[in-house]
Amino acid sequence: MTMSEAVSTGALVLIGVILTVLLMQYLKLRELWQLALACRHNARWARIREMENRELRSARRADQAHIAQLQRRLVLLQDLVAAKE
Repeated sequence: MTMSEAVSTGALVLIGVILTVLLMQYLKLRELWQLALACRHNARWARIREMENRELRSARRADQAHIAQLQRRLVLLQDLVAAKE
């Protein structure tokens, strides 16, 4: 084997190593990209659920206030009925 053949073989081996490293990096990057997309998707759904929860809590507070108002009216009506008897 001559010197030029040894250099050529070394260069081919080095190119093969570089390609293998690049392939490994690509696969890892693809995995990270999929993870980032899943994170973004989950964060979006978390924001939607949080907005829904806020709306539901607000509606519940409004319902509780309405119930309290109706209970006060009921007590007043019961007092009026009791006063007329």
